[in-house]
Amino acid sequence: MKHKAKRRQTLTKIAVYPGTFDPFTIAHLEIVKRGLRIFDEIIIAVAPSQKKQPLFSLEERLSMIKKSVEDIDGVGVEALNGLLANYVKDKKGVAIIRGLRAVSDFEYEMQMVMMNRRLNAEIETVFLMPSEEYSFLTSTSVKEVASFGGPVKGLVPEVVEKALKEKFKVIEDKVG
Repeated sequence: MKHKAKRRQTLTKIAVYPGTFDPFTIAHLEIVKRGLRIFDEIIIAVAPSQKKQPLFSLEERLSMIKKSVEDIDGVGVEALNGLLANYVKDKKGVAIIRGLRAVSDFEYEMQMVMMNRRLNAEIETVFLMPSEEYSFLTSTSVKEVASFGGPVKGLVPEVVEKALKEKFKVIEDKVG
Protein backbone atom coordinates (compact mmCIF):
# COMPACT_ATOMS: atom_id res chain seq x y z
CA MET A 1 0.00 0.00 0.00
CA LYS A 2 2.82 2.43 0.76
CA HIS A 3 4.20 1.85 -2.72
CA LYS A 4 0.90 2.96 -4.32
CA ALA A 5 0.68 6.07 -2.15
CA LYS A 6 4.22 7.04 -3.06
CA ARG A 7 3.47 6.47 -6.74
CA ARG A 8 0.42 8.78 -6.57
CA GLN A 9 2.52 11.56 -5.08
CA THR A 10 4.93 11.47 -8.01
CA LEU A 11 2.23 11.75 -10.68
CA THR A 12 1.50 15.21 -11.98
CA LYS A 13 -2.21 16.00 -11.87
CA ILE A 14 -3.11 18.04 -14.92
CA ALA A 15 -6.48 19.73 -15.36
CA VAL A 16 -7.84 21.53 -18.41
CA TYR A 17 -9.89 24.70 -17.98
CA PRO A 18 -11.71 25.21 -21.30
CA GLY A 19 -13.67 28.20 -22.50
CA THR A 20 -13.91 30.99 -25.02
CA PHE A 21 -12.73 33.55 -22.42
CA ASP A 22 -13.98 36.49 -24.49
CA PRO A 23 -12.67 38.24 -22.50
CA PHE A 24 -10.76 36.62 -19.64
CA THR A 25 -12.06 38.04 -16.33
CA ILE A 26 -10.89 38.21 -12.74
CA ALA A 27 -13.41 35.43 -11.98
CA HIS A 28 -11.67 33.18 -14.54
CA LEU A 29 -8.32 34.03 -12.97
CA GLU A 30 -9.67 33.19 -9.55
CA ILE A 31 -10.91 29.79 -10.79
CA VAL A 32 -7.40 29.09 -12.11
CA LYS A 33 -5.86 29.96 -8.73
CA ARG A 34 -8.40 27.82 -6.87
CA GLY A 35 -7.74 24.97 -9.28
CA LEU A 36 -4.02 25.08 -8.47
CA ARG A 37 -4.89 24.15 -4.89
CA ILE A 38 -6.09 20.80 -6.26
CA PHE A 39 -4.03 20.23 -9.41
CA ASP A 40 -0.31 20.51 -10.14
CA GLU A 41 -0.84 22.02 -13.57
CA ILE A 42 -3.72 23.73 -15.33
CA ILE A 43 -3.97 24.22 -19.06
CA ILE A 44 -6.29 27.04 -20.02
CA ALA A 45 -7.70 25.77 -23.32
CA VAL A 46 -9.07 28.65 -25.36
CA ALA A 47 -11.81 27.64 -27.78
CA PRO A 48 -12.28 29.36 -31.13
CA SER A 49 -16.10 29.35 -30.65
CA GLN A 50 -18.23 28.35 -33.62
CA LYS A 51 -21.51 29.46 -31.96
CA LYS A 52 -20.50 32.76 -30.37
CA GLN A 53 -19.26 35.81 -32.27
CA PRO A 54 -16.16 36.64 -30.22
CA LEU A 55 -15.14 40.26 -29.79
CA PHE A 56 -11.48 39.24 -29.70
CA SER A 57 -9.79 36.88 -32.13
CA LEU A 58 -8.42 33.59 -30.85
CA GLU A 59 -4.88 35.00 -31.12
CA GLU A 60 -5.83 38.11 -29.12
CA ARG A 61 -7.46 36.01 -26.39
CA LEU A 62 -4.46 33.67 -26.18
CA SER A 63 -2.10 36.62 -25.87
CA MET A 64 -4.15 38.40 -23.17
CA ILE A 65 -4.56 35.24 -21.11
CA LYS A 66 -0.85 34.38 -21.35
CA LYS A 67 0.01 37.87 -20.07
CA SER A 68 -2.62 37.56 -17.31
CA VAL A 69 -1.14 34.32 -15.94
CA GLU A 70 2.55 34.76 -16.77
CA ASP A 71 3.53 35.08 -13.09
CA ILE A 72 1.59 31.99 -11.97
CA ASP A 73 3.55 28.74 -11.88
CA GLY A 74 1.87 25.64 -13.25
CA VAL A 75 -0.40 27.38 -15.76
CA GLY A 76 -0.25 26.99 -19.52
CA VAL A 77 -2.40 28.57 -22.21
CA GLU A 78 -3.19 26.87 -25.51
CA ALA A 79 -5.75 26.93 -28.30
CA LEU A 80 -8.35 24.18 -28.09
CA ASN A 81 -9.06 22.37 -31.32
CA GLY A 82 -11.36 19.39 -31.66
CA LEU A 83 -13.23 17.53 -28.96
CA LEU A 84 -12.45 18.52 -25.38
CA ALA A 85 -12.42 14.88 -24.21
CA ASN A 86 -9.73 14.03 -26.79
CA TYR A 87 -7.74 17.15 -25.94
CA VAL A 88 -7.71 16.31 -22.22
CA LYS A 89 -6.58 12.75 -22.99
CA ASP A 90 -3.83 13.98 -25.33
CA LYS A 91 -2.56 16.32 -22.60
CA LYS A 92 -2.63 13.47 -20.05
CA GLY A 93 -5.17 15.42 -18.03
CA VAL A 94 -7.21 13.89 -15.23
CA ALA A 95 -9.94 16.52 -15.03
CA ILE A 96 -11.83 19.34 -16.65
CA ILE A 97 -12.34 22.46 -14.54
CA ARG A 98 -15.57 24.38 -14.96
CA GLY A 99 -16.66 27.50 -13.15
CA LEU A 100 -20.18 27.75 -11.78
CA ARG A 101 -21.70 31.09 -10.84
CA ALA A 102 -25.27 30.09 -10.14
CA VAL A 103 -27.71 27.20 -10.29
CA SER A 104 -28.72 28.44 -13.76
CA ASP A 105 -25.28 27.38 -15.09
CA PHE A 106 -25.69 23.84 -13.79
CA GLU A 107 -28.09 22.34 -16.36
CA TYR A 108 -25.88 23.20 -19.33
CA GLU A 109 -22.75 22.11 -17.46
CA MET A 110 -24.33 18.78 -16.48
CA GLN A 111 -25.11 18.06 -20.13
CA MET A 112 -21.51 18.75 -21.05
CA VAL A 113 -20.24 16.51 -18.23
CA MET A 114 -22.41 13.64 -19.42
CA MET A 115 -21.25 14.01 -23.03
CA ASN A 116 -17.58 14.24 -22.03
CA ARG A 117 -18.01 11.23 -19.73
CA ARG A 118 -19.53 9.28 -22.62
CA LEU A 119 -16.57 10.19 -24.82
CA ASN A 120 -13.97 9.43 -22.14
CA ALA A 121 -15.04 7.90 -18.82
CA GLU A 122 -11.54 8.41 -17.35
CA ILE A 123 -11.88 12.19 -17.17
CA GLU A 124 -13.58 13.84 -14.20
CA THR A 125 -15.15 17.30 -14.16
CA VAL A 126 -14.55 19.54 -11.18
CA PHE A 127 -16.82 22.52 -10.58
CA LEU A 128 -15.35 25.52 -8.83
CA MET A 129 -17.22 28.63 -7.77
CA PRO A 130 -15.73 32.10 -7.73
CA SER A 131 -15.89 34.14 -4.56
CA GLU A 132 -19.14 35.87 -3.84
CA GLU A 133 -17.79 39.21 -5.05
CA TYR A 134 -17.35 37.77 -8.57
CA SER A 135 -20.42 35.51 -8.70
CA PHE A 136 -22.24 38.03 -10.93
CA LEU A 137 -19.35 38.49 -13.34
CA THR A 138 -19.64 37.26 -16.93
CA SER A 139 -17.61 38.01 -20.02
CA THR A 140 -20.82 39.22 -21.66
CA SER A 141 -21.53 41.75 -18.90
CA VAL A 142 -17.93 43.01 -19.03
CA LYS A 143 -18.19 43.56 -22.80
CA GLU A 144 -21.53 45.33 -22.36
CA VAL A 145 -20.17 47.74 -19.75
CA ALA A 146 -16.98 48.37 -21.74
CA SER A 147 -18.94 48.98 -24.96
CA PHE A 148 -20.63 51.98 -23.31
CA GLY A 149 -17.34 53.30 -21.94
CA GLY A 150 -18.05 52.07 -18.41
CA PRO A 151 -15.25 51.13 -16.00
CA VAL A 152 -14.13 47.48 -15.96
CA LYS A 153 -11.09 48.01 -13.72
CA GLY A 154 -11.01 45.26 -11.10
CA LEU A 155 -13.26 43.00 -13.20
CA VAL A 156 -10.61 41.98 -15.73
CA PRO A 157 -6.80 41.80 -15.68
CA GLU A 158 -5.11 45.07 -16.68
CA VAL A 159 -4.07 43.78 -20.11
CA VAL A 160 -7.70 42.91 -20.87
CA GLU A 161 -8.93 46.29 -19.62
CA LYS A 162 -6.55 48.05 -22.04
CA ALA A 163 -7.57 45.77 -24.91
CA LEU A 164 -11.27 46.41 -24.28
CA LYS A 165 -10.75 50.18 -24.29
CA GLU A 166 -8.80 49.92 -27.52
CA LYS A 167 -11.30 47.55 -29.18
CA PHE A 168 -14.28 49.75 -28.37
CA LYS A 169 -12.38 52.91 -29.38
CA VAL A 170 -11.78 51.33 -32.80
CA ILE A 171 -15.45 50.32 -33.10
CA GLU A 172 -16.55 53.82 -32.04
CA ASP A 173 -14.19 55.40 -34.58
CA LYS A 174 -15.62 53.22 -37.38
CA VAL A 175 -19.23 54.05 -36.40
CA GLY A 176 -18.68 57.72 -35.62
